[in-house]
Amino acid sequence: MPKSLIIVESPTKARTISRFLGADFVVDSSYGHVRDLPKSKLGVDTENDFEPKYVIPVKAKPVIKRLKEEVAKSKRVILATDEDREGESIAWHLTQALGLGNPKSEILNSKQIQNSKIPKSKTNPQVERIVFHEITKKAIDNALKNPREIDEKLVNAQQARRILDRLVGYKLSPFLWKKVFKGLSAGRVQSVAVRLIVEREREIQKFKPEEYWTISAMLSKLGDNLKFEAFLHKKDDKTLDKFDLKNEKDTTSIVERLPKEEWVVEKVEKKSVSKNPLPPFTTSTLQQAAFQRLGFSAKQTMRLAQQLYEGIEVGDGHVGLITYMRTDSLNLSADAVEEAKSFLQKEVGEKYTLPQPRIFKTKTKGAQEAHEAIRPTDPWRTPDSIKNFLDARQFKLYDLIWRRFLATQMPTAIFDATTVDIKAANYTFRANGQILKFDGFLKIYPSKFTENELPEIKPEENLKLMELKPEQHFTEPPARYSEASLIKILEQNGIGRPSTYAPTISTIQDRNYVQKNESRRLAPTETGFLVNDILVEHFPQIVDIQFTAKMEEELDNIAEGTVEWKKIIKEFYIPFAKNLEEKYEEVEKKTVVEETNEICEKCGKPMIIRTGRFGRFMACSGFPDCKNTKPIKEEVLLVGLKCPKCIEGDVIIKRTRRGRNFFGCSNYPKCDFASWKDPRQDKS
Repeated sequence: MPKSLIIVESPTKARTISRFLGADFVVDSSYGHVRDLPKSKLGVDTENDFEPKYVIPVKAKPVIKRLKEEVAKSKRVILATDEDREGESIAWHLTQALGLGNPKSEILNSKQIQNSKIPKSKTNPQVERIVFHEITKKAIDNALKNPREIDEKLVNAQQARRILDRLVGYKLSPFLWKKVFKGLSAGRVQSVAVRLIVEREREIQKFKPEEYWTISAMLSKLGDNLKFEAFLHKKDDKTLDKFDLKNEKDTTSIVERLPKEEWVVEKVEKKSVSKNPLPPFTTSTLQQAAFQRLGFSAKQTMRLAQQLYEGIEVGDGHVGLITYMRTDSLNLSADAVEEAKSFLQKEVGEKYTLPQPRIFKTKTKGAQEAHEAIRPTDPWRTPDSIKNFLDARQFKLYDLIWRRFLATQMPTAIFDATTVDIKAANYTFRANGQILKFDGFLKIYPSKFTENELPEIKPEENLKLMELKPEQHFTEPPARYSEASLIKILEQNGIGRPSTYAPTISTIQDRNYVQKNESRRLAPTETGFLVNDILVEHFPQIVDIQFTAKMEEELDNIAEGTVEWKKIIKEFYIPFAKNLEEKYEEVEKKTVVEETNEICEKCGKPMIIRTGRFGRFMACSGFPDCKNTKPIKEEVLLVGLKCPKCIEGDVIIKRTRRGRNFFGCSNYPKCDFASWKDPRQDKS
């Protein structure tokens, strides 16, 4: 008997969905995209209204063959790819690659269909598109009852993004190859990310620390040795600025005077302070929290979230544990909120529930409000109850998502806060105390806070000065971006969308434009500086934050159907292509060369330092007659530590092509000692 064929992107997702369906359904996977622009050429006809030329990649051909065989045996084909633009695009490409019709709508563009040379399926099965936000039986059943058309507006938006990125990458990269060196690349979003990191690095380089001082007083009640700390806050009833105490001289004069003065409580204020729970996770806030709390990279977080979404074997079959992880919405379904309340009432206590659900409003530009935030599919499935079925990292991420969601439907935490102002001559010191009165959502989702209990004191009460402590400080330069803070600034500026953050950060590291330092902060490489400066000077629009954000808005407008995608491509491409043509003539080839005192051991000519795709290296100035090259010996030697293998060379810090530091011998290649571990830690 003919069956209904459901096609999804991944075999794991297929396996999870299969357990909710009967024998009338076959669930198969496309293993991601089945068609794309060709790798070897532009694939966009810029002379013919930007017509894309899609091909089936070699690795997808066996998949298409298998799916065609399944289609031939099916009465109904159901496209169940993800509900975002990427998933919608995969569904549309499947209709093209498999020769499926869609009687409910005209897909995209009749010319593309005519030129696709893909025969229609002989069986002509009914074609449906379904979407769901979580992989649960209830969600799948509901989706099957409510099929819809392929949303051509979403397909057009994805196609426009793909073509824009292809035009920038495939047109601008050859320019960089010709004018700098081969292997460089540019990208519409990645280049803006690199610019942010480069500009932050230059802020750090230009930064000049400023000195300032603080004064703290350790005080106690008379006849009581319980000490508490207060900080200098005012002079002559005027709040002091950070830099009012600029040097030791000014500070010392105060410190020498005040021990002789009377210390009297001027004012005591007590109030109740509420701390609200954070919103449920979106893609970007999940990546940020996973980095800050768990130390996960954005790429790692998304890989784990994908696994939790598509389904994990938890004893009674594959179960989707979280909702769709690519979202910028803070919405929560009414059913999910009700389930959370039921769980909290029974398992945590009535006082930890809310009389009415807490609703969060999405502030992100272009957020898709029809979607949901990231949450567990079933709050009763506690992290501890499935811990044995998850690996350590899956458990940590699920635990984080589960706790964050439940916290959104719990009462605020209440603190008793006390502020005490103490007078000494014409100076006012302030002490702040805070005690947790009711933990509220913190019971489920702990966050860092400091409790500081002050003694019971009253206005006009005299205090005893135990110690007066001046402390010198210097202003700190702005911090380098972490993955979390870079994602935050990209989102704030409307650059990229949930699906782009992790791959963008991976790309700029893989291409050696940016590397992580020992503190896991992002710093530009020499190549990153070089490429950024060329783009800023000659292609300012490509790396302009406002322009890139405006392009994202235009893509959103395409998705909403308010603008035609080819119009947006044309408005971008014509001035871009004109400027590129002019720059080929105008810009001279940049040879990045530094002279050295070293002599080439092969031909006797001076060695020079060049910059290539993977950073700086030594090369013979006699190139191309002499092609001798070698890595640069790092300036930082581990003083006093000889190579443990050959005993003659020094251990030096080297760097891989991808920017990771390791320890090696200065006598390389004669000695091949190399280690990720610091040899100093092995010294007795």
